[in-house]
Amino acid sequence: MSRIGRLPIPVPSGVNVKIDGPAITVSGPRGTLSRQLHPEILVAQEDGTLFVRRPDEDKLHRELHGLTRTLVANMVEGVTNGYRKGIEITGVGYRAVKVGNKLQLNLGYSHPIEIEPPAGISFEVENPTRLAVVGIDKELVGQVAARVRATRKPEPYKGKGVRYAGEKIRRKAGKAGKIGGKK
Repeated sequence: MSRIGRLPIPVPSGVNVKIDGPAITVSGPRGTLSRQLHPEILVAQEDGTLFVRRPDEDKLHRELHGLTRTLVANMVEGVTNGYRKGIEITGVGYRAVKVGNKLQLNLGYSHPIEIEPPAGISFEVENPTRLAVVGIDKELVGQVAARVRATRKPEPYKGKGVRYAGEKIRRKAGKAGKIGGKK
């Protein structure tokens, strides 16, 4: 049995879960999320707790058991607390500005880059070099944060670029021959 799949999902007060066959809708104080699950994986609600069950020990069902439980738990967590992905910008003259609901990045290119958030996502700019992607859908928050990071990935020599908060960049030494090379 999947160790993750058999864990119950507690449903906090103020969160409503509606199960309609393979479709599940979770609504809470921050919004509503819905998702189509695999039709053979069963989600049941008993006494304010959700349980994910699989029909048999088939390989596909074992694979989907833990995945489905995690997806449903992320939906409950998202409508309750939401998700936040921090981003840091490193480099001289690199900065982020929020213009309306769009994010404008100056990253050393000849033009500023504007990123428009999809529905349900917002940007928070703490200072010109720190920002966050905020939303209730964990998958969408990660996807938008990856899109922001891809505008200028951190380079290994000086570490300049856009990185996730707390991400360690593996640094390389520069040219070895620069200091004590041939004469």
